[in-house]
Amino acid sequence: MRILIEDVNILIDDKIVENKNILIENDIIKQISDSKSFGRIDYIIDGKNKIALPGLVNTHTHLAMTLFRGFADDLPLKEWLEEKIWPQEAKLTADDVYWGSLLGICEMIRGGTVAFADMYFFMDEVAKAVAESGIKASLSVGMIGMAGDENETLNRGVSFAKNWHNAEDGRIRVMLGPHAPYTCPPSFLEKVIDKAIEMSLGIHTHLSETYLEVENIKNMYGLTPIRLMDRVGLFNVPVLAAHCVFVDDEEIEILSEKGVGVAHNPQSNLKLASGVAPVKKMLEKGVKVGLGTDGPASNNNLDMWEEIRLVATLHKGVERDPICVPARDALIMATKNGMEILGFENSGIIKEGYKADLILVDVNKPHFYPRHNLVSHLVYSASSSDVDTVIVDGRILMEKRELKTLDEEKIMYEAEKRAFELIKKS
Repeated sequence: MRILIEDVNILIDDKIVENKNILIENDIIKQISDSKSFGRIDYIIDGKNKIALPGLVNTHTHLAMTLFRGFADDLPLKEWLEEKIWPQEAKLTADDVYWGSLLGICEMIRGGTVAFADMYFFMDEVAKAVAESGIKASLSVGMIGMAGDENETLNRGVSFAKNWHNAEDGRIRVMLGPHAPYTCPPSFLEKVIDKAIEMSLGIHTHLSETYLEVENIKNMYGLTPIRLMDRVGLFNVPVLAAHCVFVDDEEIEILSEKGVGVAHNPQSNLKLASGVAPVKKMLEKGVKVGLGTDGPASNNNLDMWEEIRLVATLHKGVERDPICVPARDALIMATKNGMEILGFENSGIIKEGYKADLILVDVNKPHFYPRHNLVSHLVYSASSSDVDTVIVDGRILMEKRELKTLDEEKIMYEAEKRAFELIKKS
């Protein structure tokens, strides 16, 4: 399949390059040129008044929690989890997770997200939803190492990885998913690390999300979560660490030295009153920071444009520094950094020879005028509804706001029905 995007502006590095033509051949950006002389073309997309930029990457979520969106808002975290979310999650079926995941994927594609990292239950159903939709994903079976048989728990994650890692021509990647240090003791984590090394897999986990978590881990082991993970050897494999809100300078050095990818979830951390991660210090020390939404029950959406805007404004206020996270850095976190953290190679930028994972943003709207700085407008003015076209591995998943691979009406109906059936079981 040879697709030509004509007369489009392109975000390259931190600049908008105007009026170019992009040739996509199969899953690769074959050529970026002033010319339109590319020979046979199977499909043409009009790029006028649009900006092509790398697709957005959601580095941390629990996708099927779409079913609990709005169910338990404005509660303390402990009450939210123990009295509301966990009891409902205990009743989830594989079918629930399948339809809840499809609902989340619809939302993400509509907002220009082309890849995401997910940790949850019934992950075979999430993988099926990813396969059907055409989106990319790094998937992990959430593993609790303090309940039941440790080996059986680990084997679920290992079996899933054997079935799905690098499936769908590499669109699906798998990490092992020990939930967190407070649910996975060092003895279990050591087993996970050994398997990750044996299978050449990364690890997706939650680290230092709340002050209480850090204090509890210190009381149990005499070390903070980051230091404990460093001691047990977790960082000897590629790690995607969600949150990292309460980390000190020495821990930031560890994250940097060990190449840990951090999923920063600013909106969820604020909504749950967890705190604000020291992103300025992380960036200064070279930590690779991506952006995530966390689960749709704690955010309450999967809109990466909101996270982009928030990361570029929140830290300015916290640090009292108007340049600490400039627009360019916010976009890099949401695109290039995210793809690298998830382990997808040759993606995250628009460049010849790279994967055709890109979106077109319609900038022919009042909030993009006057056009003093379109890069700035993408961060501070754009919204998910501005995304016109989404392409993943050279396949068009949405064009002119119409989803091409999913039946949106059916998915909304099925997810709504299952969400309320779950609540009725209470």
